[in-house]
Amino acid sequence: TYALIDRLREQAPTTLVCCAFGIPTACFYDYLARRRTIDRERVQQRSELRRLFNESRGSAGSRALMSMMRELGHQIGRFKVRRLMKEAGLTSKQP
Repeated sequence: TYALIDRLREQAPTTLVCCAFGIPTACFYDYLARRRTIDRERVQQRSELRRLFNESRGSAGSRALMSMMRELGHQIGRFKVRRLMKEAGLTSKQP
């Protein structure tokens, strides 16, 4: 919805477009601010995760990668590791 509002606001005022979708303009502007910022920590964690995954020759899953990341000093949980793996397109060879 927000992406559609972003495209439609070129033809009409933002307030009018947001009102048509029933979304407060503050929420839309918050979406724009979040979309434009790059989470450096997440990018760094993803690259570190990819490196560890490649070192394991693709056999490490989310639990093993979480342990490896924690050994390196990252405060990270298994579910975040799983999301980062999905974002990076990494799947373990193990069933």
